Amino acid sequence: MPPLPGAELVRSSLQLYRYLLRCCRRLPAGPVRQHYRHAIRQSFKVHADEDDPERIQQIIKRAIEDADWVMNKYKNQK
Repeated sequence: MPPLPGAELVRSSLQLYRYLLRCCRRLPAGPVRQHYRHAIRQSFKVHADEDDPERIQQIIKRAIEDADWVMNKYKNQK
């Protein structure tokens, strides 16, 4: 199950970036949220020059799976 509804609609890197930042809003406020927001930004910058569509889809799939894991980890902590 994806962390937020709409994960199946993510098709581009910009959509993924927005989706992941929306996921961060559900994390506990403070250092945890700041850490994941920073990690999302850094990952976006690292992969900004990626131009292989297949690789981009792999990155999107993996990022959504990772977001699901993080959201489940902090599910009951608010």
